[in-house]
Amino acid sequence: MCEVMADREDFLTAATVEDGPDAEDAVAEEPAVTEGDSATRPSDPSDEAGSRAFAVEVARLLADDKCQDVVIFEVRGMSPLTDYVVIGSGTSDRQIKAVAGHVAELGRETGFERLGADQDDARKWVAMDFISVMVHLFEPATRGHYDLEMLWDDAPRVSWHRG
Repeated sequence: MCEVMADREDFLTAATVEDGPDAEDAVAEEPAVTEGDSATRPSDPSDEAGSRAFAVEVARLLADDKCQDVVIFEVRGMSPLTDYVVIGSGTSDRQIKAVAGHVAELGRETGFERLGADQDDARKWVAMDFISVMVHLFEPATRGHYDLEMLWDDAPRVSWHRG
């Protein structure tokens, strides 16, 4: 399921969660945010400061939820789809699912509604799209296989640690 979409329009129209017997274990589906939606953000998604602050809060949440090797890449101007990529590793599919729920909740609380989410069949990778921030949660072996850090190696890393 985790296909690379050619453009955001394809992503917006693609199904984000599989149906079937394991659907209850899938990342919870939320309605997509559209231009006509009354949902508001504390800052415009194109607002760099608001997007950066949200990415930092997501990274801190991942660390608080015991994810490992959390990194943020600033891909503004390098990616046509997003401005920040947050990556973290969980130790199990249960942890990854729980953390994904916490990230979605943080997004709702801060006005960054989740546009969509996707996961692989084995639930070892969850990708969440908050428009200006993409969040990837992996089990370590899956993270090493896809090696997104190598893909974004030339992107600046954003410092997110407290104090």
